[in-house]
Amino acid sequence: MRSCEWATFITALAITIAKGKTEEEIAFLSLLFSQLGDTLAVLATEPPKCFKKAGAHL
Repeated sequence: MRSCEWATFITALAITIAKGKTEEEIAFLSLLFSQLGDTLAVLATEPPKCFKKAGAHL
């Protein structure tokens, strides 16, 4: 998928998710997905020690 296709997909997805929602609900979802993305980025960098088990991968 090229960057222009990715941008179009993300825009269409955002419009679909926002459809029928209030401004407050959209703002909440924006915060939720931002936090989720940030947390996933941190986990991808170095998984927390509490997730590591002998011989197991995250």
